[in-house]
Amino acid sequence: MLLHMFLAGMIMITQPMERPDSLTITQQEDTIAVIDREEFTIHITDTPLLDIDKYKRLLDKLDREIHLDPINAKIGDWGEIEPGKPGYRLDRKRFHVQFYQYFIGRGASKIEVPRMEIYPEVDSELLANIRVKQIGQYVTYFNSRNENRTQNIMLAAEAIDNHVIFPGEVFSFNEVVGKRSEEKGYMPAPIIIRGELSEGVGGGICQVSTTLFNAVEQAGLKIVERYSHSKKVPYVPPGRDATVDWYGADFRFQNRYNQPILIRAKRYGGSMIVKLYSSEVINYEPK
Repeated sequence: MLLHMFLAGMIMITQPMERPDSLTITQQEDTIAVIDREEFTIHITDTPLLDIDKYKRLLDKLDREIHLDPINAKIGDWGEIEPGKPGYRLDRKRFHVQFYQYFIGRGASKIEVPRMEIYPEVDSELLANIRVKQIGQYVTYFNSRNENRTQNIMLAAEAIDNHVIFPGEVFSFNEVVGKRSEEKGYMPAPIIIRGELSEGVGGGICQVSTTLFNAVEQAGLKIVERYSHSKKVPYVPPGRDATVDWYGADFRFQNRYNQPILIRAKRYGGSMIVKLYSSEVINYEPK
């Protein structure tokens, strides 16, 4: 058995190495990296040492290269459940073994990068169980002839639709929807700044956060963070709105119940509707 030891961020190999050669790392036959043993070797003594810092950077680079996020199961437009898909990440333990065999001159000069599956957090079985009992609902209305604002509302609704909040988890509107940008399809539309109407990319999405807020409060969930606009909005009674801003205000709530909560959010014509669901065994206290 080969012996090695960790020494000041390096690994010392006790067996003489053969002539340095290259290692080709592939993913499904596509080359993603070509490295040379000499690049990872430190010559301090007569015994070659592996540069651990460079090796760790290689692992991080490969992980970024092959990483694929899993896709949660979701409910389709016709009510059907679309199964989730697994993601992938670098299997570091398996790669470690193969790389060391190469480094000491006993391994292959080509490695198919080993992957480890990442399973979706929400699978079909979970989704089927928590789509059963409706615990909250709210509807607001808007002028669908304003195409830019309608587009923004639709995009934000799609972002929160099918999102699942597990027991104890805090939902953040800004985190889930993400930054509102033209690259994502958001358009300039009216926004309220310091009590005055202005225009900004993503204008109108506060109607989505407001509709969600009212459904959440109806379901008796814990409101963690919520702010009203500096001016009255026409789609809810005074004090019933929830403004959001990527650089400031957020709408956050916590699932304090014993079962996951499912958000369904849709824009139908000039209406914005949010429904909240969970399983039959949820212990909840509607407001």
